[in-house]
Amino acid sequence: MARIELSDLAHSYRRGASDLGDFALKPMTLTWRQGGAYALLGPSGCGKTTLLNIISGLLVPSHGRVLFDGRDVSHLPTEARNIAQVFQFPVVYDTMTVYENLAFPLRNRGMMGGTVDRRVREIAALLDLTEELNRKARGLTADAKQKISLGRGLVRPDVAAILFDEPLTVIDPQLKWELRSKLKALHRALDLTMIYVTHDQTEALTFADTVVVMHDGRVVQAGRPDELFEKPAHTFVGYFIGSPGMNVLPASVAGNHAQVAGATIELPQSYEIPAGKRIEIGIRPEFAMLARPGEGLPVRVERIDDLGRSRLARLRLREHAVAAGVPDGLGEIGETAGLILQPGHIHVYADGARLDGRA
Repeated sequence: MARIELSDLAHSYRRGASDLGDFALKPMTLTWRQGGAYALLGPSGCGKTTLLNIISGLLVPSHGRVLFDGRDVSHLPTEARNIAQVFQFPVVYDTMTVYENLAFPLRNRGMMGGTVDRRVREIAALLDLTEELNRKARGLTADAKQKISLGRGLVRPDVAAILFDEPLTVIDPQLKWELRSKLKALHRALDLTMIYVTHDQTEALTFADTVVVMHDGRVVQAGRPDELFEKPAHTFVGYFIGSPGMNVLPASVAGNHAQVAGATIELPQSYEIPAGKRIEIGIRPEFAMLARPGEGLPVRVERIDDLGRSRLARLRLREHAVAAGVPDGLGEIGETAGLILQPGHIHVYADGARLDGRA
């Protein structure tokens, strides 16, 4: 088990690169506490797999250091870090039984006899693989093989951390929830540091205690799932997390008033706006409501989606697309309508970064 620190870490695949545009990972400093459950969340190409491979030792960073419990491991190979990594595609030996697959990492480290047997059966029980121990891995389903791959990382008692790189991609959708729940239970049972890479917000938010959102090689926010939803530190976080994501609208802000599409909105806080910055406001669809014409901001209704428990309006505020909730009992709405924004849930952003207001 380990506390993992990334100190002024950056990486470029181009030797001698000095322009930040050439870096797959921009400079970052992070601490992963021992026993934490983390998710690295972001779109393809944002740098999350590069970061995971640096932590595991598959890549040596161009700049900065990786420390395990204060020890610099930046140039140590994977086997010297006691890291287990579970990849997108299951890594199993098809000709071996499930038991032999789980025992292999232990025997490879010189463990023998009853110690191996006890550990294998303990991990098999945690993964619901006890009934499969004597079966050849070749005939098992993809989710069972991924459980074996996971078990091969968990079975080592000396493992410092387990890293997951999109581990549920090849799993059938109906089985993903079961495996995510299993991973969460394993984390609670074993008190291991776990870092989970995914582009799927549902996987990240249901697995992790702390979600690290990455964009263009940068960490734009790290926090609890509720923090990312309620106070997105960057417009990308607001857009990427949520279904649909946060509405982001160009605005001008002076004190506690915002001008949006020619209308004035009173804000619950006052803001000092830095000069020369692109100013926007952000509000989640949950806190924007469709209203009758003449109420709130004038909008054009493109369509209303019936989601079963609720309805979602797709609107146009001048040239800007907006998503908003539809209150019960609103009745028929024509092509034009109003849009009411809850002031307490409006965020102000300068060049994408959230500004703090004052009461």
